[in-house]
Amino acid sequence: MDISFELYKVFYHVASSLSFSEASSRLYVSQSAISQSIKLLEDKLGCKLFYRSTKSVSLTREGGVLFQHIEQAYYAIKNGERKLSELASLQSGEVRVGASDTICKHYLLPYFREFNRKYPQIKIHVTNRPSPTCLELLSKGAVDVVIIHLPEKLKHDSVRILESKLIQDVFVAGNGFSKLKNKALALQELADLPLLALEKNTTTRDFLDQYLLTHKISLEPEIELSSLDLLIDLVKINFGISFITKDYIQQELASGELFALNVQEYIPSRQLAIVANKHIELPKAALEFVNLLKPSFQND
Repeated sequence: MDISFELYKVFYHVASSLSFSEASSRLYVSQSAISQSIKLLEDKLGCKLFYRSTKSVSLTREGGVLFQHIEQAYYAIKNGERKLSELASLQSGEVRVGASDTICKHYLLPYFREFNRKYPQIKIHVTNRPSPTCLELLSKGAVDVVIIHLPEKLKHDSVRILESKLIQDVFVAGNGFSKLKNKALALQELADLPLLALEKNTTTRDFLDQYLLTHKISLEPEIELSSLDLLIDLVKINFGISFITKDYIQQELASGELFALNVQEYIPSRQLAIVANKHIELPKAALEFVNLLKPSFQND
């Protein structure tokens, strides 16, 4: 089947934006030309790729299947172009990093600053998503590298762990719960306390849920949030207890604003990791960023 790459490029931009007008803007061609290209592609493939109404555009089942493959091919081509442009030196280019808001703020900020100081001409493009979503983006080639809380089981066979370090989670409370300081607590006793937790579909929440399930304990959060910083603030003003990675609250623990609960049941450590796509060679700029991060993982 002889189909021009240009038709697939038009399809990619319409499918990724679900907008014919947005695709025409990206490609600097008329909306009519976009429509004609999609019609020609549908004729060549023998199937309908989009449902169109006056208000919306959506992919058909066949369009969705095609987009999964075209998206990966598009990223592969773009990665190849970037690789060629970076061969000579680190005088241009970009690093595409995926990480959660929490990891960006509490871990990566000083490394972004240092990399920008060393290579001011290289752009750092950061995609903030929960760790599971970052892995999906990495497997598609949408980002170069992700820094994530590793899930218990990696579901993506296209990724490789470059470095990892142990992190420890703790149950914490504010001074409104000071009667619990230094008191040995059975996990079941926490059921009587208001629990604040990160929302589902985050690695930390998945880890907490699995930990509680292992001990046959049911704790229903009274508040679920997407922001760790807001979670910490609510614990400080005694809205309840929470389950937080110790590294991210060192200042609050040292100042006494928060304290760790002495839970009798052992809380396993888990891993923070630098992860790349094993099928895609890291661009030179991304490799330099990884090399900047590695010592902090190796010295712990």
